[in-house]
Amino acid sequence: MEDRYSLQLSTNPWMISAPFFQGLPETAVELALNHVVTRTHPANQVILLENDWGGAVYFIVDGWVKIRTYNLEGKEVTLNILGTGELFGEMAALDEVPRSTDVITLTSTVIGSMPSQDFVKLLHTEPLAGVRLSQLMARRLRQVNRRLRLRESDSQSRVADTLLFLAEGQGKRGQTGTEIPNLPHRELSSLSGLARETVTRVLTRLEKKGLIKRDQDTICIPDLSALEKMLI
Repeated sequence: MEDRYSLQLSTNPWMISAPFFQGLPETAVELALNHVVTRTHPANQVILLENDWGGAVYFIVDGWVKIRTYNLEGKEVTLNILGTGELFGEMAALDEVPRSTDVITLTSTVIGSMPSQDFVKLLHTEPLAGVRLSQLMARRLRQVNRRLRLRESDSQSRVADTLLFLAEGQGKRGQTGTEIPNLPHRELSSLSGLARETVTRVLTRLEKKGLIKRDQDTICIPDLSALEKMLI
């Protein structure tokens, strides 16, 4: 009987329609997915550890993970939040060096694992796969650069930028605006580089201004451009 930790061959249609595979020949995608397995992980499960050797590239079928490292003082720093459709672990597969960060689930998460050699082979045989990977890495670099530029900004700008960062990567269009996951404030704190109490105060302020709406699971941004105007 299958349980939440069970492994199974990936036959999920999502894998074929994932953004990374869009536009690639169907036969090439099916061949690359031959050895992919999926596994359901509970929240707060460590998927990868920094300095582990990489033998696979991972695709998020459903759920959320955070990319984590530590600064010189030993404080946890969240570098990114990834959700459905994203991939991680590609750097270790490409340069054959140990992992550079930790990856931990934030929710119950389904992850597909592809052997590194299959991923690299796909890049060699399908030029568009290399383009897709380059686009992904360029987008992540732009996001990091923007966040670094805002490190000296006021707390409201930094929280607003963190919400826009999540909306750009994982936002879904709903009936009343763009929806992103209502992450624990400690995660938003780590992403923005602010104290958790400060993040809580700013979110309350943004909600009173009508720039965000919150429920238990999601934060809705009615107007992205209005939130962008908060950046100074």
